[in-house]
Amino acid sequence: MKSKAVDQKVVQTTSPRQWIGLIMVYLFVPLVLLVCGGDFGWWQAWVYSLLIIAAGVGGRILGEQRHPGLTAERQSGESIQGAKAWDKVLSPLMALSISFPLVIVAGLDHRFGWSPVFPLWLIVLGIFLIALGYSFSAWAFMENQFFSSVVRIQTDRGHVVCDSGPYRIVRHPGYAGNILPLPGIVLALSSLWTIIPAAVALVIAVIRTALEDQTLQEELPGYQEYARRVRYRLFPGIY
Repeated sequence: MKSKAVDQKVVQTTSPRQWIGLIMVYLFVPLVLLVCGGDFGWWQAWVYSLLIIAAGVGGRILGEQRHPGLTAERQSGESIQGAKAWDKVLSPLMALSISFPLVIVAGLDHRFGWSPVFPLWLIVLGIFLIALGYSFSAWAFMENQFFSSVVRIQTDRGHVVCDSGPYRIVRHPGYAGNILPLPGIVLALSSLWTIIPAAVALVIAVIRTALEDQTLQEELPGYQEYARRVRYRLFPGIY
């Protein structure tokens, strides 16, 4: 079922303050990495920084052009209040787990030399996984006009199933796109110790995916039929 146009009485406009807040978040993550690393000549950290900023901010800009007001809706208090009770915990927990613990540990690892330097081919593989994951997640944001920051059935916005773009591959491409960079960060930043926060983030993401998928199957018309066509939640042939 194709995603239909939303018949809204008022289309929210993303304010300059909201854009500034969004940009500051995406600048703060790499800043924490560089400060913890204590090395502003650390080229892997700069590559990671460019990737997360380009995908995070660039993806939002392109998505906003296709679906005006989507960024504002994701940040609205009403949207957050309407979230499932369990997601009011899991949503911020996932947002935190896929960012700051990873860069803090990787940065400190680089500063104190806890891990050996990885061979270049592993670093390049990690950069590829990060770029692929963030691009896939940004594609999902641009494709789905109901791409919310929390799990809720958006009856106020005429919520229907999106099955185009990356949603033809897996049912939750946004989550998949945030999971792929987890091993990528470990490799790209040469940090074995980052496996620990990466594993925690993976568990949180999989739990949230399972709960969201169950909610959609129970409450969103057409989702069960879509789930029969697109069998996998996160990775084809795996899950």
